[in-house]
Amino acid sequence: MTQTDSQPRTEVENNTYLDEIPDELEMSLFDHLEELRMRIFYALIAVVIAMIGCFLIVKPLVRWLQIPAQGVEFLQLAPGEFFFVSIKVAGYSGILVASPFILYQVIQFVLPGLTRRERRLLGPVVLGSGVLFFAGIGFSYWALIPAALNFFISYGADVVEQSWSIDRYFEFVLLLMFSTGIAFQIPVIQLILGQLGIVSSNQMLKGWRVIILGAVILGAVLTPSTDPLTQSLLASAVLGLYFGGIGLVKLSGK
Repeated sequence: MTQTDSQPRTEVENNTYLDEIPDELEMSLFDHLEELRMRIFYALIAVVIAMIGCFLIVKPLVRWLQIPAQGVEFLQLAPGEFFFVSIKVAGYSGILVASPFILYQVIQFVLPGLTRRERRLLGPVVLGSGVLFFAGIGFSYWALIPAALNFFISYGADVVEQSWSIDRYFEFVLLLMFSTGIAFQIPVIQLILGQLGIVSSNQMLKGWRVIILGAVILGAVLTPSTDPLTQSLLASAVLGLYFGGIGLVKLSGK
């Protein structure tokens, strides 16, 4: 007997329904590779266009990134150094601007192979990942970078004059911002693992000692500076995100 949509499904039938791949299409390996090539090509075109656009307004972007280092004189120590810094800033900014389109291409590539259960996770995961990534960049810009720069400036203020290479400064700033954005993805990873039944919230909580050690190590690895204040701030943020992620997984019933 065929069950109509008006009749409630049993738990087994519901699980079977959620584990099905709707509108599954048979594609050869060559077709998959061809589609992957097309998606990568579209994403690269979007990045190039965004980079060119950001390069046209790169000087305001550079001034904005210099704000946390107020009072410091920046030097160009080699011919063309600022030009290459401009390309670097435009590159990172272009990736950020093009990231929604890149994400769209990724989703379009993987969507046909996802089950209904996995598709339910897609919206919250994509939205949460984007919000947390930009929150990480903001946290880095308004908290981590000023803390690190204030430490370095105050430490040697009575001994050396603060004149920095503009290239080295932007390597420090851009690396810290992007690494912090990546570190802020921890709750998203926890939610995926919990919803897929790989790790429960109780198992995540039991490993808190290892997580504290891992957060300290992560803070030391991801921060390009060696000052303890910046590392401690990032490690504290990672721990807060991890335990917040446990709360989200627990609220979802896993």
